[in-house]
Amino acid sequence: MPVKPIHTEAELEAEFKAAGTKLVVVDFFAEWCLPCQGAAPYITNLSRAMQAVAVFLKVDVDTCNDLALKYGVKAMPTFILFRKGAPVGEIEGPNMNTLEEEIAKQLYVS
Repeated sequence: MPVKPIHTEAELEAEFKAAGTKLVVVDFFAEWCLPCQGAAPYITNLSRAMQAVAVFLKVDVDTCNDLALKYGVKAMPTFILFRKGAPVGEIEGPNMNTLEEEIAKQLYVS
């Protein structure tokens, strides 16, 4: 499943509920952000490879500033990992190795 765009807090909450106990990875990005653009294809591929165990969402900080503020996003891209709607991990910047390590760590947390 490709990365699903989120436009409102209600949409995000619905995705958390639908995910159940699955890990949810939210990519906070901006269209004009070059590191975000570089990371996007990688995130798309990762979402397809991990669709059985994780849900991948994306939030444009320029159109959903309220969500960026709520979760304290200060750099882009910022990846926040959630389980049952609660943040469990965060990666700032386009470091895909660190993101994969954090996802792997969170997948094995009981």
